[in-house]
Amino acid sequence: MQDVSSLVAQARDGRPRAVARLISLVEGASPQLREVMAALAPLTGNAYVVGLTGSPGVGKSTSTSALVTAYRKQGKRVGVLAVDPSSPFSGGALLGDRVRMSDHASDPGVYIRSMATRGHLGGLAWAAPQAIRVLDAAGCDVVLVETVGVGQSEVEIASQADTSVVLLAPGMGDGIQAAKAGILEIGDVYVVNKADRDGADATARELNHMLSLGESRGPGDWRPPIVKTVAARAEGVDEVVEALEKHRAWMEERGVLAERRRARAAREVETIAVTTLRERIGDLHGDRRLSALAGRIVAGELDPYRAADELVAGLTEG
Repeated sequence: MQDVSSLVAQARDGRPRAVARLISLVEGASPQLREVMAALAPLTGNAYVVGLTGSPGVGKSTSTSALVTAYRKQGKRVGVLAVDPSSPFSGGALLGDRVRMSDHASDPGVYIRSMATRGHLGGLAWAAPQAIRVLDAAGCDVVLVETVGVGQSEVEIASQADTSVVLLAPGMGDGIQAAKAGILEIGDVYVVNKADRDGADATARELNHMLSLGESRGPGDWRPPIVKTVAARAEGVDEVVEALEKHRAWMEERGVLAERRRARAAREVETIAVTTLRERIGDLHGDRRLSALAGRIVAGELDPYRAADELVAGLTEG
């Protein structure tokens, strides 16, 4: 058993091994997870969480690394969660995003963690919300969450980040694909990376046109900017940081940031509650209560919805 209070204290002091152990407890759904979350709760709420999403090949890892450099120049501590897909056959993951950010490996002000999705859809790992909480409590000023890059289903980041960045690149058909997926509805900042390639201006124009076709915005509403970058050469990255800070200031001024964080916490509580109920229902296979309810459905004495209500009532009372 780990000494949770000692680990939390060490994480606050910026010791990467302590942060790693806390996140490992989260990923492994350790029996100490409740103790960890209780210890972290008073220390959270300070980090600015930025999500980066987009199709494979648009340069998410390179852009994330460039943002780390920009924030470190400002003297901010940065945490990075880079989510990689798990193999459907072996269950393993390459976790290669950390390799692309090797320039920051020796920087004590940067913590980079690769996480596997373990089959979780939506571009994130199931443990991402709690891992973000660990990095927040560990004193990170900014937490960058880089999603898998699976394409059209990758919208879950909008529910986990304060600000969502959608990356596109010229010549990849991203605009049309994004329009199909509705991914244009989740972005707070849009980045056309690899802007030194032919077609970058056309991609930006197409994106601007698609955004103009979206829902109408009032005079004080946030209008997502479109920034062109060449992340591999750090070109345009300062403009991205400026756009992020403007969005954060806009959210704070209008109470949007606090509301997003409340909604995020509510979803987290709901997910934990549903998971707990699902585990308890799973324990009922072969249980007499479930078998009796099934028998009454087959006999026409009860419909499935009433049966489910009775089952949930029994679980909550128990």
